[in-house]
Amino acid sequence: MTKLFSFKDENKTDINWSNCSGTVRSILEGYLAGKEISVQDGIQLFSSGPADEKFICDIANQIRKEKTGDVVSFVVNRNINFTNICYMGCKFCNFSKRIEDKGAEWLTIEQIVERAKEAHSRGATEICVQGGLHPKLSANFYRDILLSVKKEIPDLHIHAFSPFEIWYGASKSKLSYKDFLSDLKECGLDSMPGTAAEILDTDVRKQLTQNKLSTDSWVEIIKEAHFLGIPTSSTIMYGHIDGPEHWANHLVKLRNIQKDTNGFTELVPLSFVYKDSPLYLNSKGTVRKGPNKSEVNKMHAVSRLLLSGWIDNIQVSWTKLGLERASELLNYGVNDLGGTLMNESISRSAGSDFGQEITSFELVKLIRSIGKIPIQRTTLYQPLFDFSQKDPTETAPLVDRTSRKTIDFINQL
Repeated sequence: MTKLFSFKDENKTDINWSNCSGTVRSILEGYLAGKEISVQDGIQLFSSGPADEKFICDIANQIRKEKTGDVVSFVVNRNINFTNICYMGCKFCNFSKRIEDKGAEWLTIEQIVERAKEAHSRGATEICVQGGLHPKLSANFYRDILLSVKKEIPDLHIHAFSPFEIWYGASKSKLSYKDFLSDLKECGLDSMPGTAAEILDTDVRKQLTQNKLSTDSWVEIIKEAHFLGIPTSSTIMYGHIDGPEHWANHLVKLRNIQKDTNGFTELVPLSFVYKDSPLYLNSKGTVRKGPNKSEVNKMHAVSRLLLSGWIDNIQVSWTKLGLERASELLNYGVNDLGGTLMNESISRSAGSDFGQEITSFELVKLIRSIGKIPIQRTTLYQPLFDFSQKDPTETAPLVDRTSRKTIDFINQL
């Protein structure tokens, strides 16, 4: 994909390797000399201790600067989760409801369009549309969303429908993935979220989702989208029943897909939010409380190194980690803060503490506070506005963000 900026740092300093273990030093020196990081190398990096972690993060930060300079980008968007009714029974998910449950919701096409228009009026260039796999969802529902939104707001980028939804819609329509995706593109689908990936490992997926969407099916759908000219993000959800071997294998799978298709726009590591997740609550102590601080650092840094040259935008999920933690990771290989969101239901339903919306004014304030250059971008990483010398319009959040942590952190900047 097109990179936001290409930048070469001509002022590299020599590295003092004295506190780095021999194994990690060998991997990092090989990488700096042009050698690709293998699965086994990735496992070693993810398994490294605190001293090695500093070298990994410092080199990831150096590579981040080479690839994107000191730019930190974001997109003004709105999440529209059109239904939380879903019968798939994914064990990590607390978002889904049954039809008869209190709090079950299914937006009409008209309501989706109204939310899109509201977002557009507030400066959004993208809506991200996803929902549960409702048993009564018609074969035409996905295409009707696209046609209806594009009719009202033709210039709004629609980033919509995870591979799980494509699997479900193609089944409902009795179409191949290729034909189903071709129709959606014709109706106005601009790009797709590469969610529902979780961990691309059969044994782990059997425990998380009973493997209802297999690794092979996820990869097939993503590749079909890319070959049709529908770009996607990529994700990894980590910190539950997984570990370094799964993480390294997952990232190498993504890299191999990108070598074939060049269709990924970014990687978004998603920390497992455990508090209200059935996977954790029903596990009797066998499921972890999400990744620890070191694992979060290494996930973003190792991803930068392992994917370098193939996926050069590494995004941090502020809804999972909070803005303070996200700002730290901007020095560990991350160059993108994702979106303003305006609504965010999925992380919140799993127990996230960090609210539903951040304004572009607040994101710019955060980025400047750490000496970096704030750029509003498009979904496909084209720069729109440089806010290094000016402010975006200050607006009140659309929703009650519910998070004192977010508000207090912004007020301290």
